[in-house]
Amino acid sequence: MNTSRRILLTGLAGLAVAPTAVAAAVPAREPGEVTVAEERFARTIAAAHAPDVTCARQAERYADAHWPDYVMAARAVLDARV
Repeated sequence: MNTSRRILLTGLAGLAVAPTAVAAAVPAREPGEVTVAEERFARTIAAAHAPDVTCARQAERYADAHWPDYVMAARAVLDARV
């Protein structure tokens, strides 16, 4: 596991500890209103959660199909940086 993936998974583990606090802290936006940064980060998170991450092609397909499920997590992480 490379370092950047460890950092990403550590950050997501922190989000898993207090999901209600994150949901309350993130302002509500329109579902279709996703920035490019949010989409890219959501795709990265989805690829990291792919069932078979040893195959890059399968991880990419999983990310393409499931990135909308990870938009809230991406927004929370991006908003926490500010």
